[in-house]
Amino acid sequence: MPPTDLPLTGYDAVEFWVGNAKQAAHYYRSAFGFRPVAYAGPETGVRDRVSYVLEQRAIRFVFTAALGPDHPVADHHRRHGDGVRDVAFRVPDAEEAFALATERGAAVHREPEVLADEHGKLVVAAISVYGDTIHSFVQRDEYSGPYRPGYVALEQEPVTGDAGLELVDHVVANVELGEMDRWSRFYEDILGFSQLRHFDDEAISTDYTALMSKVLWDDEGRIKLPINEPAAGRKRSQIDEYLEAYGGPGVQHLALATDDIVSTVAELRDRGVGFLEVPEQYYAEARERVGQVDERWEDIERLGILVDRDDEGYLLQLFTEPVQDRPTLFFEIIQRHGSRGFGVGNFKALFEAIERAQAERGNL
Repeated sequence: MPPTDLPLTGYDAVEFWVGNAKQAAHYYRSAFGFRPVAYAGPETGVRDRVSYVLEQRAIRFVFTAALGPDHPVADHHRRHGDGVRDVAFRVPDAEEAFALATERGAAVHREPEVLADEHGKLVVAAISVYGDTIHSFVQRDEYSGPYRPGYVALEQEPVTGDAGLELVDHVVANVELGEMDRWSRFYEDILGFSQLRHFDDEAISTDYTALMSKVLWDDEGRIKLPINEPAAGRKRSQIDEYLEAYGGPGVQHLALATDDIVSTVAELRDRGVGFLEVPEQYYAEARERVGQVDERWEDIERLGILVDRDDEGYLLQLFTEPVQDRPTLFFEIIQRHGSRGFGVGNFKALFEAIERAQAERGNL
């Protein structure tokens, strides 16, 4: 494996290609507490698309929609529905990161380009990864504008304040059967990641469905990228449902970290965000399995939050329902108390909740 000499300093932005960027921006502003900070479109000289940039603390989302039926964004939306196009990484040198990645075999999506305006310059390049997803390398240490050249600043506060979401904890990909190992090697060989966790179908299964997962990370904890593939089961797994609904591999969910999951989930529920429901009997087992936590168990149970403990500490997590009509992208809200894990003790309860939702859709 190449040495980890391709420095990635964190997530720069996650860009979603959607059918209606204005409505998507309003949803994430009102439901999740994001603040619109920048805009590009016809009013700024961009004639073929519109983009809204929203932020919450260290999280940056970009929502882009086409202004005509023949645009690549429109084609992407026809095939996938609303979905993640770009998981962009911050780098100190975009040209060097791109050169290293492509020398090691990454497919070129966008050659390095210098973008400049009165706020300075920004360098961006991109490689292709699973499905129609890309990774951009963004060098913005010499840029002080609201997002990128071509964007103008917006000053819109969240409808009722932010929801306490701090940063992107991890980004999960779904790929076809037999492709997990291939993409794990890609991140190891191309980006110098290493394997943090491996879950086989014995660990992630119910009586009906199963999947396998490998977690790749940058050895610093700034970027964590789990990769899932379906496994054989008596019925169709959530990964199979996703691959059919999305039309191929893509980002399954984004985990957003908070320092106070009780307050965050309460706020999100009040704003109408739907979450997967776990049975009441989960909590009797969880209290015994996890033991003492800083939060009140009464609050955890009232809000439907899942809890898991490992040798390093514990974590709390909860998963939204899909945030668009297709059963594809959803979000995880997570708070870590030392644990670097992914809630393996909650897998069965979580997957049974997903199966109940699949059954309601007629897709199990």
